[in-house]
Amino acid sequence: MAHAIRMYETGAPEVMRWEEMAVGQPGPGEVRLRHEAVGLNFADTYFRTGLYPVPLPAGLGVEAAGVVEAVGAGVTNLAPGDRVTYTGFVNTLGAYSTERLIQAAPLIRLPEGIACETAAAMTMRGLTSAYLMRRIWPLQAGETILVHAAAGGVGLILCQWAKLLGLTVIGTVSSEEKAEIARKHGCDQVIYYMREDVAQRVRELTGGTGVSVVYDSVGKDTFAASLDSLKRRGLLVCVGTASGPAPAFEPQILARKGSVFVTRPALADYIADPLEKAELAAEIFGHVAAGHIKIEINQRYALEDAIHAHRDLEARRTTGSSIFTV
Repeated sequence: MAHAIRMYETGAPEVMRWEEMAVGQPGPGEVRLRHEAVGLNFADTYFRTGLYPVPLPAGLGVEAAGVVEAVGAGVTNLAPGDRVTYTGFVNTLGAYSTERLIQAAPLIRLPEGIACETAAAMTMRGLTSAYLMRRIWPLQAGETILVHAAAGGVGLILCQWAKLLGLTVIGTVSSEEKAEIARKHGCDQVIYYMREDVAQRVRELTGGTGVSVVYDSVGKDTFAASLDSLKRRGLLVCVGTASGPAPAFEPQILARKGSVFVTRPALADYIADPLEKAELAAEIFGHVAAGHIKIEINQRYALEDAIHAHRDLEARRTTGSSIFTV
């Protein structure tokens, strides 16, 4: 019998329940998928708390990798036995499961050399990093960027990708342990954001100029410092809200800070076009398969231990990527 994490109300990690479930046969456009690994992402906590509202009861998780067991009518690009991965938003909710039915459209066939555990740890983070590095800003070799949470899953990929592009990376971290991890993955300079003035240190490290781009996955607690870290006409990319949503602001402040830009992109808008999605997936999987970018799976949890995993995630006790084993 298959199992899944379900929730019947929003709230603390304890609202998640481990339940038996019947999967059934795939309908038109669907496949039945047996998961081998499931991704754990901070966005999962937003669904659980209700920050991202969905009809209840509901499953959790939007990223996993596994093996196709059966295909429904009209599915011609996949067959039983194919290894696939996926990520998305509401259209893929329910990844915290051993098996499931899912539309075939979001599925990405895994290339040889990419294990299911690696895929579950990197599909969302990898595609996010791909559009951040290749679509948001015309980055040029020699530029300097600031990456918040540099030892996190996306942060580590961004640091490595930045070095491939010839960029200088300044990263923020909370501890010596995380600083060492970030440095090993290409971070040139670290700032301990809990005890240092981030914007002041950025100015010191850049000779007063500031950075071209800030990638800010923290939100409320770092928004002001991120703006103050930008060079004239630089870009702040708000890519997460780990500390809460960024505060409201008057557009005039952007002029006062040096005619800077702010954007709040969403992965869904960069993978909505199947061709663009395929291009981004090919690039990140290619870098990983070639060994240019390493995916660090630093935490593994049993799927039934989702409560413990969410506690660790929200307490910021994790580094790199985290997965559930199935």
